[in-house]
Amino acid sequence: MKRKRWGKKYIDKRDWKVYNRKLVKRGEFYINPRFLDRWNDEIKEMNNGKEGNPYLYPDSMIEFLVALHSKSFDYRALEGIMWGLSPHFHNFPVISYSQICRRINKLDVNFESGDDNLIVGTDGSGIKVSNRGDWMRNKWQVKKGWIKVVIMGDTKGNIVDVRVGNEDTNEVKSSRGMIRKHKKCIKKLLGDGLYDCEENFDLCEEAGIEPVLKIRENASEKGLGPRAEEVRLYKILGYKEWAKQKGYGMRWICTEGIFSATKRIFGEYVRATKKRNMYHEAKLKFWAYNQLNLL
Repeated sequence: MKRKRWGKKYIDKRDWKVYNRKLVKRGEFYINPRFLDRWNDEIKEMNNGKEGNPYLYPDSMIEFLVALHSKSFDYRALEGIMWGLSPHFHNFPVISYSQICRRINKLDVNFESGDDNLIVGTDGSGIKVSNRGDWMRNKWQVKKGWIKVVIMGDTKGNIVDVRVGNEDTNEVKSSRGMIRKHKKCIKKLLGDGLYDCEENFDLCEEAGIEPVLKIRENASEKGLGPRAEEVRLYKILGYKEWAKQKGYGMRWICTEGIFSATKRIFGEYVRATKKRNMYHEAKLKFWAYNQLNLL
């Protein structure tokens, strides 16, 4: 028996022609040896003033391989892909899988946003340290922990910054670090009830940022600070009206949508075994998604 859908009727406002082109561009992003266009110029820049052995392969090649590695290609398979491409592009020198591993683990990626007056959201989520299921964890009590990723995203679905740590990482403190780093370009901050604390409201007031942080139900109205004022407003308006006036619903685009898309496209676990490399691999997944989103 078909059940009646609860809530308002869903209205699909997506521009399917634009979305279809973005999906096609993803394929072009994965298999596009664009690093060959500037190979020599980029190598000259990288080796300018470098001591010791010179670089032979540009960072743009490593970035090309990062996207494929995030799509579950192992390092040996990546070397094989380069062997397959080389004969068709003037027999460029093929990098070994061990060097691919070293270069990827040392690659410095950047999430900086060039925009000002950003409306951003911040939140955390977990990445598994292996391709495990709940059965192994519950039946055999195999608890390997997990990686916590804290992101700051904007209302276009772009990632502004990322922090990565173990499961004990305090995501509220991590988010405050990102706020301080990018405070000059942030206009409004969105966050769920976890971020409802005096420190966050005081930091936003100091940086000239409008806080849109969901107030806890048991929040006290006493006090004179910015949080107390927001609590009083929240209780006068009620959650629905407060969320509507403040634009709280945009938080889903800034955070939840990014987590969902990144895990769906690049997986929700890492294959590295060293802790440092695990953190780096998790960060690279979000970097790769950000590159896709910017197409």
